Amino acid sequence: MELIKLGEKTYYIKNRTNIGVYKIDSENVYLIDTGNDSDAGKKILKIIEENGWTVKGIINTHSHADHIGGNSLIQERTNCPIYLHGAEKGFTEYPILEPAFLYGAFPLAPLQNKFLLAKESKVEAIENHLPEGLEMIHLKGHSYDMIGIKTSDNVYFLGDALLNEETILKYHLFFLYDVKEFLNTLDFLNTLDGSFYIPSHGEATSDISSLISLNRGKVLEITEKIMEFCETEKTFEEILKHMFDVYNRTININQFVLLGSVVRAYLSYLYNEGKMDYSFHENQMFWIVKKS
Repeated sequence: MELIKLGEKTYYIKNRTNIGVYKIDSENVYLIDTGNDSDAGKKILKIIEENGWTVKGIINTHSHADHIGGNSLIQERTNCPIYLHGAEKGFTEYPILEPAFLYGAFPLAPLQNKFLLAKESKVEAIENHLPEGLEMIHLKGHSYDMIGIKTSDNVYFLGDALLNEETILKYHLFFLYDVKEFLNTLDFLNTLDGSFYIPSHGEATSDISSLISLNRGKVLEITEKIMEFCETEKTFEEILKHMFDVYNRTININQFVLLGSVVRAYLSYLYNEGKMDYSFHENQMFWIVKKS
């Protein structure tokens, strides 16, 4: 982990999941996300303490385990409050909801791992708790009620509203909860005029226009591939296998539930946009492109 200064009060800790650090005064800081586990939490606290600071509070952009994994340890050691918005609060307070949501029932034991199931932490709604100098922005799509944070240094922490080029080109299929809202968020990001932008995964940048285009292009590519495959009726399982095959992905239990949820999100989007339809035959559900 490396601490990088971006403004008078704004820093970030470069990590697999980037951590925002904002100084509210000479001694106290707020963190934006906490990494994927207690080890990340320990490393974050070490950096904070080496700089003579104290963690005054934590803001989580959303409730996925790689963003809240250090919450519990940091809260135990500093007694700091943790703030989230909307449904993200419930998923952080009761993290079993995440693998249960992905699986659709009480999760199999192999799904109860640190990548999908963080330790629970005590949380509060962020409304009316933002310190002076920080502004909340809404970034729906990747998760239920994900937010970003703008600092007084005109630095934007964007959570997973944008995936970096390396991730997109390597994996292609990335997690989305609501495809339409994700595309709306990309439109919104195009209107921002920041000094720096920090995606949770990837490098800080002063220009996100190419990343926005890359993310949008990949979403449109995936919708086209699903629709091409569904010119004739296909079951969900056939569609899921096809998308794994198209992008040369290897299925395992984590990827099955994560990308299964993603494919369902695309099917919901295409159905709601009037581009696909479904039917039932012999107790099986089939998807097909809607004929104009």
